Amino acid sequence: MKRNRILPCFVASLALFTLALTLIPRSCLADDTDRVRELRSTASIMPLSQLLQEVEKQHPGTLLEVELEEEKGRVIYEMQLLGEDKVVHTLKVNARNGKILSVDRDD
Repeated sequence: MKRNRILPCFVASLALFTLALTLIPRSCLADDTDRVRELRSTASIMPLSQLLQEVEKQHPGTLLEVELEEEKGRVIYEMQLLGEDKVVHTLKVNARNGKILSVDRDD
């Protein structure tokens, strides 16, 4: 992902996030926000910006979506990227160490 592609994606993501804030019940949002803060404050997860730099080296493309999830006792980032091949790729990345766990093509 080139820097000139990241800014528009970030702005679009921020707009969607702002819209989602109006639709999500406040109690759910507070729980999610508190969980992310807790994980970051204990250094249990990498900052998303740092992780994206590492992912970009192996999977260049345009970031479409990112979610922080817990699966099987692990915290993961699930992200969708529009690859240079014009195909959407779903990556699951260990949020603690940045290791890519899986890559699926969404044909």
